[in-house]
Amino acid sequence: MADTPESDKPARGDPTWVAPALTREEQTRNVGKTPVFFGPPLAILTTGQKNTMEISGKINRTAERYLELMRHHGLELSAPERQCLAHICHIGFMSPLEIRELPLEVELTRFECEGLDKVALAARLEAASFADLVAVVESLGF
Repeated sequence: MADTPESDKPARGDPTWVAPALTREEQTRNVGKTPVFFGPPLAILTTGQKNTMEISGKINRTAERYLELMRHHGLELSAPERQCLAHICHIGFMSPLEIRELPLEVELTRFECEGLDKVALAARLEAASFADLVAVVESLGF
């Protein structure tokens, strides 16, 4: 049996073995163990679960579903509409109640800019689902 370049390479299990490069599709971000503060939402989400693998799985499944919701929801907004909503969201953290109140906030804001129709924007936000409103707030970075 002749030595070939393939036979000289370490095999899986050998400490010198290096995994083959992953394609772009195969790559995922692996952050390892990360300390996470379990505020009330995460504590409620994982109530009754003690096994860290179960908790990790629950959080990752929830995040995956959330990201999928964000991909399929939202509203097409003009630049003036985005500016108006960004102005409103600059209060910082947007609670679910504050997100639900976006249509009212648009009606009440003193923010003005060229091309902004606050009445039409408020009506579109009022007709939107909560998932659409969350996607809008997320797209603005809040």
